[in-house]
Amino acid sequence: MIATSNITMRFGKDALFEDVSVKFTPGNRYGLIGANGSGKSTFMKILTGQQQQSEGEVVIGNDCTLGYLRQDHAAFDEFSIIDTVYQGNPELWKIHCEREYLYNKDELTDEENDRCGHIEDEFGEAGGYTMESEAATLLVGLGFTEDLFEQNMTVLQGGFKLRVLLAQVLFGQPDILLLDEPTNHLDMESIEWLVDLLKRYTGTLITISHDRFFLNQVCTHIADLDYHEIRMFPGNYDDFTIAALDAREQQEKANKKVEKQANDLKAFISRFSSNASKAKQATSRKKQLDKLEVTKIKPSSRVSPFIRFNPKNRLGDKVIEAKDLSKTYDEVLFKDFSCTIGPEERVAIIGKNGIGKTTLLKILCDELKSDTGSIIFGETVEIGMFPQDTADLLDPAVSALEWLGRFGDGEYNEVELRSFMGRMLFRGEDVLKKVGVLSGGEKARLVISKMTMEGGNVLALDEPTNHLDLESIEALNFGLSLFPNTLLFVSHDHRFIATLATRILEVTETGIIDYPGTLDDYEAMKRNRK
Repeated sequence: MIATSNITMRFGKDALFEDVSVKFTPGNRYGLIGANGSGKSTFMKILTGQQQQSEGEVVIGNDCTLGYLRQDHAAFDEFSIIDTVYQGNPELWKIHCEREYLYNKDELTDEENDRCGHIEDEFGEAGGYTMESEAATLLVGLGFTEDLFEQNMTVLQGGFKLRVLLAQVLFGQPDILLLDEPTNHLDMESIEWLVDLLKRYTGTLITISHDRFFLNQVCTHIADLDYHEIRMFPGNYDDFTIAALDAREQQEKANKKVEKQANDLKAFISRFSSNASKAKQATSRKKQLDKLEVTKIKPSSRVSPFIRFNPKNRLGDKVIEAKDLSKTYDEVLFKDFSCTIGPEERVAIIGKNGIGKTTLLKILCDELKSDTGSIIFGETVEIGMFPQDTADLLDPAVSALEWLGRFGDGEYNEVELRSFMGRMLFRGEDVLKKVGVLSGGEKARLVISKMTMEGGNVLALDEPTNHLDLESIEALNFGLSLFPNTLLFVSHDHRFIATLATRILEVTETGIIDYPGTLDDYEAMKRNRK
């Protein structure tokens, strides 16, 4: 069990949250959600003791162990990958290190010999004889091959380091498990593996995530950080959205009823207060009016962007024809792949991380040359592109407004540019921020502003949900669902793919599978083949 008592966090005069008292109990899995900047990560850091709250206290149950997903990617660079995982269980790691030291020493003292007689029992009781297989199971589930286990952590890029740190915290089997965006940098297969693992977890889980599929599959409760407080809802993310909307609608209806009653009472009092025969009734109505109270509905910190992609020019019947595509770097990614993509198709490119999804998308959009074959576009095709890495597109030295003004062939004045940005939640002076200081979510929304302004009639997006909050993801999802033309996208977001794709291209080690159907149909087909 972990609980907070009257937790408040202030930065200067501004409060992220105030007097938060909430209890997280064993056997339940909580999704901690809220708008960007609402304080989710700060609250998580307070629970782990990494940040000191302004007021209140955190209470952890007696003898409960707490594990959290670390974000300090370089902290274990001197260790091998599997040794980093072992350190998720500090007691076992300490015994393991001592045991290795003793057994690798040429000569032992009498005291050390005596210690050898006892350390095996301690090692076994701590789980030492199964530690290798348990760590290996976690690493394989997260996409690592056995040849990497003894490699140093420095051979990994940030996304794969995060996977090792996730395996580390899971290896410790803590009573309380805190995960901040655990699905970041995971492909669909690894996310589904993690979902299955967490469903079997019997302790207390608190996780922050913007992955709706993950929240729906894993969570038994939603802890909503909004209005500077945390409200608890039973059920998963979809249950929460329905319950929160219902609660707000009921409150609004109740307020309207109270307002109507108040207006009726005011009218009676105004009409009859000077009438001697009705004076007593008017006084009674006045007392009733004084007791009426309209419950103030607090403004939510959640704000959704308005995303609509309106093609400027008509798209013809011919869109993309790919013939005999191949690409090799150190290894062959794919070869001799051909396909024809039509004017209303919604093509999701899926597969494991590093398998070549982005490469395929870039080749199909003629952003990257294929080693063999050709790409032929229809004469009317105008592609709007969202890159996975926005660094090559964005200029950090200029303001967001100035950067956006570089596009659109000078068609738009400053007022119109601000309007495009306003729909993406850039308010007032926000448009004058340097691009280099924008958050990941702001940069993503700025690129989407460019796409909506340019009005491409074919859209290509590479991992567009990576830095967006739940509200922005849902707005993007809805906006793309209304787009009438060809859509190509790379994503690991299960729900995003399931609600948009009408065709699946899965990049695998043995080639590209081209499936003419939805994600649900494709997954059902794969299950039936097993």
